Amino acid sequence: MEHFSWFTLIGMDRYDYILGSILVLILLTLAGLSIRSALSKKDAVLPEEKFSVRTIFEILTLDFLFDLFANMLGSKKQAKKYFTLLGASFFFILFANLLGIIPGFLPPTGNFNVPVACALVIFVMYNYYGLKENGWAYLKHFAGPVLFLAPLMFLIEVISHFVRPISLSLRLFMNITGDHMVLGIFTNLVHYIIPALFVGLGIFVSFLQAFIFTVLSAIYISLATSHETDIE
Repeated sequence: MEHFSWFTLIGMDRYDYILGSILVLILLTLAGLSIRSALSKKDAVLPEEKFSVRTIFEILTLDFLFDLFANMLGSKKQAKKYFTLLGASFFFILFANLLGIIPGFLPPTGNFNVPVACALVIFVMYNYYGLKENGWAYLKHFAGPVLFLAPLMFLIEVISHFVRPISLSLRLFMNITGDHMVLGIFTNLVHYIIPALFVGLGIFVSFLQAFIFTVLSAIYISLATSHETDIE
């Protein structure tokens, strides 16, 4: 199914997912600079009266994500430690998904390379955090609690860990691709009213998939950084 892309005008539609990802990063950087500037003011502790970029990020970051991660990771201290990775993952995936709602743009997450890259970052980092927190005792996570079952459990755990990035990337890719295809089909068939309903559905799916990806990432970090008991 063909889709118009603004990048076709400059002959770079082959790289729309790369350019789209760069555009998302630029938008997030500009939003971050805007919020930083707002927080540098003397009255920054007070909420803004008008609805703004800062308000949106404060609601999503402090009132939603941070409290969620604190509950999942066990404390606000733990949530603060890993929030940079988890928060950045959530906002990048959310904005990358939402980019496909705008006419003339394709969602970067609709190209399999982008979800794979995001999933591999999470895979590398949660294993790094596990080793950093537990040292070489982190390998006990792979052995299970019973000594004579350790070789079998080690094999099963290694396979399950390598399946995680595949699962994360496939789930995100297939849902965003399917949602964008449905929106494109109904937009081509009916030009009024009906597409608006699917735009609303697309926004919901975009948020939901970013949320699921980030929650699973937080679970993997929580499991990796937990302190295992000795093998019996």
